[in-house]
Amino acid sequence: MISTESILSWSTWVKKNQSKTISLAHGNGGKLTHDLIDSIFVSCFKNPILCELSDSAILSLPHHRLAFSTDGYVVKPLFFPGGDIGSLAVSGTVNDIAVAGGIPRFLSASFIIEEGFPLDDLAKIAQSMAAAAAAAEVTIVTGDTKVVEKGNVDGVYITTSGIGYTDDTYIPFSPNRIQPGDQVIINGTIGDHGIAILAAREDFPISTPLTSDCAPLNLLIRSLITALPPGTIRIMRDPTRGGIGTTLNEFVRNRPFGIHLHEESLPVKNEVRAICEMTGYDYLYIANEGKVLIIAAPEESQRIVSLLHDHELGKDASIIGTVKETNTGKVVIRTKIGGERIIDMLTGDMFPRIC
Repeated sequence: MISTESILSWSTWVKKNQSKTISLAHGNGGKLTHDLIDSIFVSCFKNPILCELSDSAILSLPHHRLAFSTDGYVVKPLFFPGGDIGSLAVSGTVNDIAVAGGIPRFLSASFIIEEGFPLDDLAKIAQSMAAAAAAAEVTIVTGDTKVVEKGNVDGVYITTSGIGYTDDTYIPFSPNRIQPGDQVIINGTIGDHGIAILAAREDFPISTPLTSDCAPLNLLIRSLITALPPGTIRIMRDPTRGGIGTTLNEFVRNRPFGIHLHEESLPVKNEVRAICEMTGYDYLYIANEGKVLIIAAPEESQRIVSLLHDHELGKDASIIGTVKETNTGKVVIRTKIGGERIIDMLTGDMFPRIC
């Protein structure tokens, strides 16, 4: 039952914003997305599990803990260098479960298809989903199909849900476990997916050989968890919409510590850097689909990087920052020329339909 408090909170927000509508920026994963979630969805659906605001929920049952996640995919174009909407839908849901410490096992897939969509393209997407599921060692076991009139969907939209479990070594990942001195680690180059999508769009005048980093990370993540002492990893998150800048802000929000990044340590491909310089985009806010941010105990950070280097999806891993007691609640980057700037949560709209 929805509480009176929740109804009043929701009503107050509606009255304050009654002349407003949803904008594309509400879907970019940044500040407006968080405000929308807090003001409407958390207010209406409020419960302890939802209020964790994780991409996955860890659910306690009498004899088991289940990991559960769901996500919708509306990427444009449907096919892009390095993947398509099908591989993205599988990888994204698998990764959301994995970064919460779960072991994904089964997926559902729901398709909303536009009238007139080519059957050959739908078959390619299904085959791509099957290949991604096999790579992640998960099985697509149920689903749904709807067809709508031409013009009501841009080709096809996909929603995937995933379910898995946690093993006996599970320790909940949480910003509450982060401590000053902890190290910030990423498994590879940032911004690849967002820039590959942007370059693949017909109205973008720049071509590049860059491909999306779209990939399931669950086997890589599981190898780390099993190799490290329990509690070493404080929190993990896949920095998709809003990029690493927004994700790191989620870690420090209202916390008694800050995160200090080192610009010279950020792994960024030359193609991403060049396009960002030409367009004015900031690669710190650009979406990734095959990356995991890890905050871990400092004594194990070099070992984590070494373990990541042993895996194809972690060969460009590096330590990119440190948790400190200064600049509490903020993310700060030290530039190559020695200055510092604050990295706030994404507020504008970089570009829509990225995942």
